[in-house]
Amino acid sequence: MNRLLLTLALTGASLVSYAAAPQAAPADPYLWLEDVTGQKALDWVKAQNATSRAMLEKQPGFGALRGEVLDILNSKARIPYVNKMGAYYYNFWRDAEHQRGVWRRTTAESYRNAEPQWETVLDLDALAKRENENWVFKGAECRYPNYDRCLVELSRGGADAVVVREFDIATKDFVVDGFTLPEAKSEVSWQGKDALFVATDFGPGSQTDSGYPRIVKLWQRGTPLAAAKTIYEGQKTDISVSAVVSERKGSRRELVRRGVTFYTSETYLLENGALSRIAVPDDAEVNFFGPQLLVTLRKAWEVGGKSWPEGSLLAIDFAAFQAGKRDFTPLFTPTATTALDRGGITATRNFLVLNVLDNVKSRVVEWRFDDGRWARRDVATPAFGSLGVDGVDSDESDDYFLTHVDFLTPDSLYLAHAGSDERSLLKQRPAFFDASGFEIAQQEALSRDGTKVPYFIIKPKGLKLDGKNPTLLYGYGGFQVSMTPRYSPGVGKAWLEKGGVYVIANIRGGGEFGPRWHQAALKENRQRAYDDFIAVAEDLIKRKVTQPKQLGIMGGSNGGLLMGVMMTERPDLFGAVVCQVPLLDMQRFNKLLAGASWMGEYGNPDVPEEWAYIRKYSPYQNVKKGVHYPNILFTTSTRDDRVHPGHARKMMAKLQGEGVKNVWYYENMEGGHAGAADNGQKADMTALEYSFLWKMLKPGKS
Repeated sequence: MNRLLLTLALTGASLVSYAAAPQAAPADPYLWLEDVTGQKALDWVKAQNATSRAMLEKQPGFGALRGEVLDILNSKARIPYVNKMGAYYYNFWRDAEHQRGVWRRTTAESYRNAEPQWETVLDLDALAKRENENWVFKGAECRYPNYDRCLVELSRGGADAVVVREFDIATKDFVVDGFTLPEAKSEVSWQGKDALFVATDFGPGSQTDSGYPRIVKLWQRGTPLAAAKTIYEGQKTDISVSAVVSERKGSRRELVRRGVTFYTSETYLLENGALSRIAVPDDAEVNFFGPQLLVTLRKAWEVGGKSWPEGSLLAIDFAAFQAGKRDFTPLFTPTATTALDRGGITATRNFLVLNVLDNVKSRVVEWRFDDGRWARRDVATPAFGSLGVDGVDSDESDDYFLTHVDFLTPDSLYLAHAGSDERSLLKQRPAFFDASGFEIAQQEALSRDGTKVPYFIIKPKGLKLDGKNPTLLYGYGGFQVSMTPRYSPGVGKAWLEKGGVYVIANIRGGGEFGPRWHQAALKENRQRAYDDFIAVAEDLIKRKVTQPKQLGIMGGSNGGLLMGVMMTERPDLFGAVVCQVPLLDMQRFNKLLAGASWMGEYGNPDVPEEWAYIRKYSPYQNVKKGVHYPNILFTTSTRDDRVHPGHARKMMAKLQGEGVKNVWYYENMEGGHAGAADNGQKADMTALEYSFLWKMLKPGKS
């Protein structure tokens, strides 16, 4: 799938192009706050920041917490996760000495040591200083199979827009007169030694309504970008287009992908300059494993005399498929409680390894492809927690990296071997908080329509059920993203160790039970996700875990929208809300940055019939005078070119305009959609948010 379409909230135009406010809507007195870098708007931001920081920095333990979180983020005892390219394992690393980060590599043998010997490939701190730019490393696309040249992506301040520059691994420097692209939302990949597939901002008319490339071209070395040959042009109403090479030893295919909506696309095979569409459903995902075509279904598909349910993974010989055959081998079909984890497929030389969610807990299945046949094997793995699988080198071996983690158990990284349960421990993250006094439980809440909604609760052993425990409930509920068990040292240090209860809600809109769980809360059914979250909150109160005045909630991006809906629909249910990088003005979301790309999730507010249901929950339109809202902290980033900071700015201003006093705002000037560009900024934001929660929810607070 196009990497852009896998982004939870797709990006839009660059900061240069979105600095000016979009066309005015006269009824909105706060539209001027959408002018991201306008002086009036920035002066307002600085004033809000000063007020919030003055209040929160005075909270007991603020400085100590910030320091503890920074120490965790900078710890050299963290696991340096790697990806193998050629003979080396590569890793990107930040710590106190490398605030911007260092791209480095080591050998497989050295990586097994407690302290590997790392060779620096690119030092981002030195580069930023030398070029006087606040560079943030966004990754590198390296040339297969030699991995001698890479297309390095550099962001200014953490924005999604990147500058692309060709980098020579041997000389560890950028290539003079090499491939370069100016700041844009680009999609690039190597077509050959001296050619790229490039989709970028080619000038007026070359982008979609969502701000992504509409045109993909083949660019030859030594020629200007203007001379690149057009391979495919999408429509202005599409999300984006791109081209990639799907390649492993003995198998190579050039593919063009057209993202029509967020959840529908078309994949074309490019052969001898001609395009032919791969005839799968628009909402299916296409991948390859050697000669096999892999099709992941978002909706049921009747084909070849059989009906395959949504969420299935099907395999077939690609040449036979192109010739009209449809006799698929099912590698996964869902049940009522199981789903294929999104992104949970990895390849070794002879195996596909699948990560399957079973009631929101992971298990691993291997499929061996040999002599044209598939054979299945279930892998013995830990019974609780989250697992991750990542093939080491699909050309050379059947090894894969296996990770295991849960809420109280730090990550463990193993080297596993497909075909057996043999594995060796490579690395283990140390415990960054004392988890000995806590336990994990999984509960269910009953939503308004009778649906059972699971949630995880992490709580002190022997918790007294008196309704007086400060509790933090986290949720997301969108874009088929699953909230699975994970180890968060920040939550442990900032919340659990201080006596708090932590809860993760697996509400509809997510991917915990596959496409059906996600699609149950799309568009006109969006309220189901919000009903689910309310049901979990009410269940916590019913079980006397907590009470409204000591129940805090947190969520970001689409989860920030969830927070906005909670504060406007059920202000009586919560004592504090942390609303991070949110969508809030759902009447204008499709006009801000890449918001048009999310209409597949929410609907189109410009269509009266669709605005009728969006209007019912849109937080910005549902602020009412005289309502007693819970304590609220909005956080965002000036450099967020994914979800426009105007959402949070305008919501804050509107609440203030209605006389709401217990509302605070903090906007980091860097950070992009992640909210922070380095570990220092991340530690500061964490301390601000949790200091706010403790101030508002602490025991005994009236």
